[in-house]
Amino acid sequence: FMALLLIIPTALIGITGKKQQREYTPTHMDISVIIPLFNEEESLPELHAWIRRVMQEHGFSYEVIFVDDGSTDTSWSVIDNLQHQYPEVKGIKFRRNYGKSPALFCGFERAQGDVVIAMDADRQDSPDEIPELRRMIVEDGYDLVSGFKMNRRKGDPLSKTIPTKLFNATARMVSGIHNLHDFNCGLKAYR
Repeated sequence: FMALLLIIPTALIGITGKKQQREYTPTHMDISVIIPLFNEEESLPELHAWIRRVMQEHGFSYEVIFVDDGSTDTSWSVIDNLQHQYPEVKGIKFRRNYGKSPALFCGFERAQGDVVIAMDADRQDSPDEIPELRRMIVEDGYDLVSGFKMNRRKGDPLSKTIPTKLFNATARMVSGIHNLHDFNCGLKAYR
């Protein structure tokens, strides 16, 4: 069984309550990357290598927090091996599957970076976006920057695209956040 690598181009949107200049006060770590996952054993080594390359190219201090949401494959063994090889890797393991929101919550509790980036483990979110996400938080003063899929796959069935469009339209209307295109996109950065 081979994992298929799909990179879907994303665009970035910044959100603040009011656009205001905020003073950036750094702590000891630039970025925390939180990656909730369930049964992603094949993608984890490549994803970590990709994140590591981007961070080193830009000279960021960072940590990668993998949150294993009760995987039944060998994802935890992969994370454990990465933790022993690389000091920036940290792992959290759930005994059973609780879902993405609790996994993100636990990751946020442990995060030490000035900017926290959440991304999915399936490699559909590109770590190459990390420098721009950080720049928008640090330099542009946004509290939240969210990615969204610019080009959906042409073969996506209407049974997937119509509910997604309805959900996003409803979420924009209810939240009052009109410039966020894809509320469900896993690629987000937080102050």
